[in-house]
Amino acid sequence: MSYSVITFDRITDPEDRKNIEFLRSVAEKCRKLLVSSGATRFTCTTERTVGNEFNVDGGKFSLFRTQYSDGLSLTCYVGDKKGTANVSSSLAEDKNIISAVKDAVASANAATPDPAWIVAPKAESKIFLKGAPVFDKETFFSRFAGSMEDIDRNYPLILVEQAIASHNKCCSLYFNSSGTEFITVSGFYTVDFLYSGHDGDNASSFFGTEFVLTDPDISFTDKAFFKKSLENTQKQIYTKPFKGKKTGRLITTPSLTEELISAAFYNFAEDYCVLNGTSLWLDKLGKKVADDRLTVRYTTTDGRVAGGQTYTEEGYLAEDYNVIENGVLKNFDISAYVANKTGNRRAPNSGDNMIIKNGTRSIEDMIKETEFGIYAARFSGGEPSVNGDFSGVAKNSFLIENGKLTKALSETMISGNLADMLNNIVDISLEQDEDGVNVIPYISFDGITISGE
Repeated sequence: MSYSVITFDRITDPEDRKNIEFLRSVAEKCRKLLVSSGATRFTCTTERTVGNEFNVDGGKFSLFRTQYSDGLSLTCYVGDKKGTANVSSSLAEDKNIISAVKDAVASANAATPDPAWIVAPKAESKIFLKGAPVFDKETFFSRFAGSMEDIDRNYPLILVEQAIASHNKCCSLYFNSSGTEFITVSGFYTVDFLYSGHDGDNASSFFGTEFVLTDPDISFTDKAFFKKSLENTQKQIYTKPFKGKKTGRLITTPSLTEELISAAFYNFAEDYCVLNGTSLWLDKLGKKVADDRLTVRYTTTDGRVAGGQTYTEEGYLAEDYNVIENGVLKNFDISAYVANKTGNRRAPNSGDNMIIKNGTRSIEDMIKETEFGIYAARFSGGEPSVNGDFSGVAKNSFLIENGKLTKALSETMISGNLADMLNNIVDISLEQDEDGVNVIPYISFDGITISGE
């Protein structure tokens, strides 16, 4: 599990108890103000966060700081009219709470009525413990500094342009007009590296790698995908253009795999396209939309994810679900509002943590079995068209010829169709990248147009 459900007596930190009681008082003030202002239904999320952060700039440590912040998010309904407001100022000052309520109610009064907006019925109140709320500064800094030393020693052509290592602890309280109360005490370590390769005056393009962790005692440079990214970035200092135009295979790194699958879902399975009727998959529930080997799950409980979602904005407890299972469309990734508007089932969670089932072939074998293609880690292009057509530049990429990565490519155009790609999967890798947010393999796709000079 990526979280646990606890009782109040399990909260041993006096500061956490104090913050929870403070957040309860804020929620109660909001409730009274909303009701007296004419709101008939509402949801309220209030939180207090402590963040500790180390910074590296240009390969050198530059900053350590601690920041404290409050947050308040309100959604209210005046009849069937919805309004929202968000505040990031101190909640110890009542004027900020009063202002947020006024803004939320004013935006509701100005809205168009729509009976599809809902607040979930009352659920059992719960307290969630997520991640690692206690900050182990010494271990975290030691591991972070050690990783910087590993990069300097083992990847001499890499310059870490910027790295941010942080721990954020948050106490939050969700309350709605049905009487549901969810309390969360959470803490996560996050490390975000931005780096490039340099050899004299020659340099590669930038590349970034981010991890979300619950255990600070981890060597980041031992992670396989990070190592491969550092190695490849060094090789991309000197690039060559691809000449001509040819149809071939695209092998995507885990980060690009997640980007392309997310783009497909945005076009075919999420709120906007389902509500507006533009999705190619509107009549595909229970039918095949992808290769039989593709299963895509949004998780709330997988232990490889640092902290899964526990409840939705409307107040439903979150559950795992498959969007695609063995190539078959099982669910749309839609909100309760769009479900009510279209007669479909709402998604059991908000789609924050993607798990793609791995395959049986190694990435090395996938490359060896590719006669011609491109291996890409990034993509830069416009939004795909309604039917899924896309075109853009493959970055941090290599040409594949006769089963080998050959030259590092300068920016090369690739184009294809997202719906077709999901049915043209050649292989899904055994390896998966686990970054604390998603668990994603490499995937190879046939039928991609590769264009150069």
